[in-house]
Amino acid sequence: MASSPSVRSDYLRWLSQARGSARVEAVSGSGTVDVVAGYATGYDAHHIAPFVRSLRSVFDGEIALAADARPDVEALFAEHDVRFLAQPRTQGWQPHPVMARFAAVDAHLSGRADVRNVLLTDVRDVIFQKAPFEPAPEGLEVFLEGDRLADHAFDMKYLRALAGDAIADDLAPAPAICVGTVLGPRADMVRFCRTVLMLAAVPRSEMGGSFGADQAACNIAIHMGLVEAEVRENYGRVATIGLAAAGGFAFRDGQVVNPDGTISAIVHQHDRHPILAEAVRGRWAVGLEARERVTPKSLAFRLQRLRQSLARRLPEAR
Repeated sequence: MASSPSVRSDYLRWLSQARGSARVEAVSGSGTVDVVAGYATGYDAHHIAPFVRSLRSVFDGEIALAADARPDVEALFAEHDVRFLAQPRTQGWQPHPVMARFAAVDAHLSGRADVRNVLLTDVRDVIFQKAPFEPAPEGLEVFLEGDRLADHAFDMKYLRALAGDAIADDLAPAPAICVGTVLGPRADMVRFCRTVLMLAAVPRSEMGGSFGADQAACNIAIHMGLVEAEVRENYGRVATIGLAAAGGFAFRDGQVVNPDGTISAIVHQHDRHPILAEAVRGRWAVGLEARERVTPKSLAFRLQRLRQSLARRLPEAR
């Protein structure tokens, strides 16, 4: 019998390296350490400071962030007891950081019986106003950012790319979940990370490493019941405010106040509203110089983007 042709996929090759020799483990336990984890690569201390400083004002647990080892970032981390989250050691093609973070957090949590709860979160556009793990989660919690996936062109684009038109249309009436903040016990977070990583390989794994694949995989995992999670309404533990009208919010006594007058522990996408962004920087980025973030646009970078674009338009050998 002739052997099947091997799969040629940059994403799957990266995933096998990032996962290394890790196996499915017994991930239950009764830890006592709560962990906040995220990716902040490409940013200087000025961009990261609001996250770190606001979090440390309400939380004394473990903070683990993937970031560039530049002097200003190292100084910020040392001052606030933040550890560098190890990034996957792989060679060749690399996915977008929004996907790499799931492999990094999976690796960081594997074997950590001391860990109790985990918040996997964006960094640059997140601040904290209360202790993030109070009340303690009973299971995985995900948070809404909109009424229906159908109303979000970005979400639907990547749902179609990752799972096809039929599944995307089936999920379109479901509420829009934001992958930028996910919280829960360690065992549930490990399963969530691994599910997102594998969903990103189906059916077109070249999509797996792209920006937006994480959002699509998260909504597929939750709405299709592949991962058990409580879907929490907006303006509870988390306020995801990028799609809301700026006029509904206030900044009083150093905190973002929701349109209903409540104050959420975690505020996500505050930078979408210039008035709030300026107020947040004014409180939490004092003493740090703002530098314009420069995205590389080399010939190699452009060729890689072109190759990825073409790959998404051609049948994948599987």
